[in-house]
Amino acid sequence: MSSVHYAFDGGAARITLADPQRGNPLDPAMAAALLHAVRRARADDARVVVLRGQGRAFSFGGDVGAFAAAEDPEQLVDDLAETLHRAVSDLHRMNAVVVSVVHGTAAGAGVPLAAAADVVLAGASARFTLAYTKIGLSPDGGSSLLTASLGLHRALHLALLNPVLTAEQAHAAGLVAEVHPDDELDAAVERVVAQLLAGSRTAQVAAKRLLRDVALPGAEGALRRETLSIRAAAAGPDGREGVAAFVAKRSARFPSSGG
Repeated sequence: MSSVHYAFDGGAARITLADPQRGNPLDPAMAAALLHAVRRARADDARVVVLRGQGRAFSFGGDVGAFAAAEDPEQLVDDLAETLHRAVSDLHRMNAVVVSVVHGTAAGAGVPLAAAADVVLAGASARFTLAYTKIGLSPDGGSSLLTASLGLHRALHLALLNPVLTAEQAHAAGLVAEVHPDDELDAAVERVVAQLLAGSRTAQVAAKRLLRDVALPGAEGALRRETLSIRAAAAGPDGREGVAAFVAKRSARFPSSGG
C-alpha cells in the first residue's frame, strides 16, 4: 500500500501521510509518493489541497533509522531532500490554496512541510520541533523559509536550541493560523475548505502569489542550499555521530565540540 493516500472530490484534493505506526516518517518512498500526490492534485486542477498525517502524528520528520542503515547516507539524504523540496516547491506554486492540518507531533522536516501550506490549522495536542542540530544535521524541507513566518531570531531559536512549541505557542509565533480542540479540528477543517471553495478562485490564487512572491522571493535557491548543506552534514563526522546516537538512544558526542 502507498504511504500517501490521495482523494479528490468537489474541487478539494486530500493528501494524507499514511504510515501511522511509525509516525509518518519522511523516507524516500514517502517523499516520492507525496510528490506524486501533489502533482495529481495539480493535474486534477484542485482548488484546495488538504495535507495531513494519519494516526498520532503529522510527521516525525526524516527517517533517521534509514539514514543510519544506508550504505551511502550522503546519497540517501540528497535524494530525499531533492524529492521533498520538489513537493514543497509545487505546494508553494500551485493554483490551489493549501491547508495543512497538524495534530500530535510535527518534527524535523514535518515542521516546514506543514508550513509549506498557505493556511496551517492545528489541534490543541500539536507540538512542533525542528531537532536537526540535535543529531548533527542542518535543517531542510524548507526550514530556512520559516524566517518569513517567524522572523529571523525565532527561527534561529527553533533551529539552534530545538524547543518544542505547543500549538498555542506556534500560533503566537505566527506559524499556525488557527488552533482548535482536537475533537473539533476536523469540523474546523471542513469549514475552511467550504469557505475557500465558495470564494473566488481567481482572487485567492492572486493573493497567494502576491504574498508569497514578497515573503519568499528566493525560495527555490533556499531549498537548493538546504539540500547541499544537509548532504554535507550527513556525510560528516558530526552527522554520522548524531544519527548513530539517535538510533542507539544515547547522548551524542560530536567531534566538532570535542565530545
